[in-house]
Amino acid sequence: MSYLMADPSPAVTLDDVLGAQKMLSGVARATAMEGSRHLSRLVGAPVHFKCENLQRTGSFKLRGAYVRIAGLLPEERAAGVVAASAGNHAQGVALASSLLGVASTVFMPVGAPLPKVAATREYGAEVRLHGQVVDETLAAAQEYAERTGAVFIHPFDHRDVIAGQGTVGLEILEQCPEVRTIVVGMGGGGLAAGIAVGVKALRPDIRIVGVQAAGAAAYPPSLAAGHPLALDAPVTMADGIKVGRPGDVPFTLVEELVDEVRTVSEDELSSALLLCLERAKLVVEPAGASPVAALLSDPAAFDGPVVAVLSGGNVDPLLMQKVLRHGMVAAGRYLSLRLRLTDRPGALATLLVVLSEADANVLDVSHVRTNPRLGLTEAEVEVHLETKGPVHCEEVAAALREAGYGVIA
Repeated sequence: MSYLMADPSPAVTLDDVLGAQKMLSGVARATAMEGSRHLSRLVGAPVHFKCENLQRTGSFKLRGAYVRIAGLLPEERAAGVVAASAGNHAQGVALASSLLGVASTVFMPVGAPLPKVAATREYGAEVRLHGQVVDETLAAAQEYAERTGAVFIHPFDHRDVIAGQGTVGLEILEQCPEVRTIVVGMGGGGLAAGIAVGVKALRPDIRIVGVQAAGAAAYPPSLAAGHPLALDAPVTMADGIKVGRPGDVPFTLVEELVDEVRTVSEDELSSALLLCLERAKLVVEPAGASPVAALLSDPAAFDGPVVAVLSGGNVDPLLMQKVLRHGMVAAGRYLSLRLRLTDRPGALATLLVVLSEADANVLDVSHVRTNPRLGLTEAEVEVHLETKGPVHCEEVAAALREAGYGVIA
């Protein structure tokens, strides 16, 4: 898919990032750096979180959007700006435009989470819901730009946007000068490219590792081919990095400056989000948790001190509920079983006593008495349990078998 307004000049320099840092003074927060004792133990070296989930609008996107819009000519500002996004970029453009006194129109998919739509409106944008998928929304925004003259603000494929995102890297060097590895999630590549520009110019010894969701990993094949390639149908819960094709401008920078690109599974993303919530007390969206997922999946691969960039915290509550349950399953803390038992009074109560003695927390019970596969005196029960981990799951199953229950699944 083609994008409007891709910058023909891919070169982004340290001076560009330093200029963006001055421009963002008093606009973007210098977000906190928090240590993670749990990950530090796993990696065997200090691990810190760069908390862009606590940035204004809930993600790093404000940085690039503000620098891009602030650089428009007066006549361009007068025409207004337009963007397409399901969430973070929408809010970043809306707030940046409001701060700069520029009218903004943001196209969002019809199914965009209501909290994100409401926040974008509250930041001052006119929101138009169009299309079922982001590609349709993007096409509508591009058509609007061509028809009205509004400037299309690309989420990652512009040098000003990349320079703005690169200020995250400068803050990391100020807050953790001893850092040896920076791990950052990647969709189109704007954040990773910007961080790499600023960091590598000042500290070429620091290793930059990009992380993509395995179901939306366009960078590995693109880097192998030497040019951006498009995925047919990217699939991942991490909508913040669900991008089908690398941007032309960030691709050039990533190819030159990013040391490695890794992929993580949906299970690993879920486990990482759960860890951020439970251990760090930080609400992080799946895309923002991708660096943590990479650390969890292969802790020995990262030289410390490590900084993991938590790029955003705008997670829909309904998605959070699903992801947390998925994360509990991946961590072995959620167990689903089907059991056969004799259909007689008190049988279910007896089963629950066994589960209680095994210290399993019963979340849900489904009791089936009428089914062609059941005998005349049989019943089937499906139970959903909260457990303490994989070992406890095995102990619960063993306790049920010892009590005479046939565990089907």
